[in-house]
Amino acid sequence: MRDELDERFAGEDLDTDVWSPYYLPHWSSRAGSAATYEVRDGELRLSIPADQPLWCPDLHAEPLRVSCLQTGSSAGPLGSTVGQQPFADGLVVREEQPTFWGYTPHHGHVEVTLRATLTERSMFSLWLSGIEDVPERSGEICVVEVFGDTVRDGTAAVGMGLHRFRDPALTEDFTAERYPLDVAAFHTYAVDWAPGSLVFTIDGEVVRRLDQAPDYPVQLMLGLFDFPARAAPGRTEVPVPELVVTSVRGRPRVPAQR
Repeated sequence: MRDELDERFAGEDLDTDVWSPYYLPHWSSRAGSAATYEVRDGELRLSIPADQPLWCPDLHAEPLRVSCLQTGSSAGPLGSTVGQQPFADGLVVREEQPTFWGYTPHHGHVEVTLRATLTERSMFSLWLSGIEDVPERSGEICVVEVFGDTVRDGTAAVGMGLHRFRDPALTEDFTAERYPLDVAAFHTYAVDWAPGSLVFTIDGEVVRRLDQAPDYPVQLMLGLFDFPARAAPGRTEVPVPELVVTSVRGRPRVPAQR
């Protein structure tokens, strides 16, 4: 298991020692959760074409389509209620999955450089999700989350912060402040994660600090989402959102010198 990541997408496909191109496949299946993506010219391109089916259409309350990569995956056997990121009560594992740990940092610096093409019904995000080897280790550090309906006049509401979920040691602390930011242009979103501390930056500028943090390994989740029910009234065509990523980097924390 690696403790550092310097992903530049230099090849012609994903490094499957690091990335899994399936979104929480234990609640669905690999076929039903596969991302649409392309790796070329030093870029990862995630998209959601018009014919991509819904994810978990019989279980997810709001219609959802998703192309997401993750650097870890773990769940119980077929029929088990044990699985990462349960989104409803009573879920059971529908397709057994191999345990996969591609990159699961515990403290350090994580950053992504990307641009996005969004509409009013789509969003993108990078979040660091607790690996949930026990349910309490489920807190999430959201590095960046942008919904297309907040993008206007060269600005966007950028979500970042902490979701506690089932971690009793954390307090929910998530905001979506508006920044002068063109999400269609490349920007670098990052977090510095130390014991009891999170510092969020955009293009190297500190924009938020928190005095709490998860204290266990996390996996990276990099995703593009489409919510068909949020389409603009009267719109009949299905837009194709896209996320273009040039790098994802992670390095371990260096303790301060005494």
